[in-house]
Parts: sequence; C-alpha cells; structure tokens
Amino acid sequence: MFSKIVVALNDLPESQRALRTAIELARVTSAELATVSILGDLPAYSSFTIIVDPTVPNAMMEDRRRTQSELHQKASLLAHEHGVHAKGSIIEGREVQAILHFLKEERADLLVIGLHQHDFYLSRLWSSVYDLAQEAPCSVLGVH
Repeated sequence: MFSKIVVALNDLPESQRALRTAIELARVTSAELATVSILGDLPAYSSFTIIVDPTVPNAMMEDRRRTQSELHQKASLLAHEHGVHAKGSIIEGREVQAILHFLKEERADLLVIGLHQHDFYLSRLWSSVYDLAQEAPCSVLGVH
C-alpha cells in the first residue's frame, strides 16, 4: 500500500499524534518512515537583538536546530520501540514549498500531518493544509 511515509514534526501534541499514527501505518505496511521539520525564520524582534549582541540570532537559530534534532531523536526512538526505522530531516524554507520539495525528493507516497485545533492557527493551518493537499505528489492524511 505505502512504501514511504513522511510525517511532519513539531513540538505540539497534534504532531505527536500524527507521529504515532505514521509509525503504526509504517509498521503494518512495512513502509519506510521519514520525519521532517521546518527550521523557520526567526521572529522579527530578533533583528533588534543584533544591537545588543550580534551573536544572539545565530544562538537562537542553533537552539532551534538543537530542539528539532531532539524531536527527531525522540521520534526515532519511539519508532524503534515499534519495530520501525525512522530517518529524520530538518529542512529550511517556506513551510508548504519546503515540504512539497521534500516529498518529491523522498518519493513519498503518504504525508501524515497533525491537525491543530487551536482557533489562532485555524485560518493559517487550513490554508497550508489545503495547499499541501492540492500540490502534494502523494496522499495526505490529517490526524486529529
């Protein structure tokens, strides 16, 4: 059914539910599993920190990279506990375009994403989900 499953990771609970679903699907279909997260731009206020300490933006970005690396390591351990090997990737770029590029590069046949139910994220989330669903070179599974 599926040979390559990609799950989008972040630090929110919905993402962790998507990860557990992707692990189970990979296990029952004997598919490869890849985890992906996006190293987004720093917030606008970080440009002001250069005045105080020019090393702060680099330190902030390195902290984000370390945090995401830890997410992928935990995901890999969880997958391993269920008999699934997971390869993690941290990518840079605009959310939708970066994921679409990654899906094509990995030749994925399923993208699993957590659907965030927070009101604040709703319009941005559905816009991103819609764009992914329309342009993805594979099936997209949204997990509540």
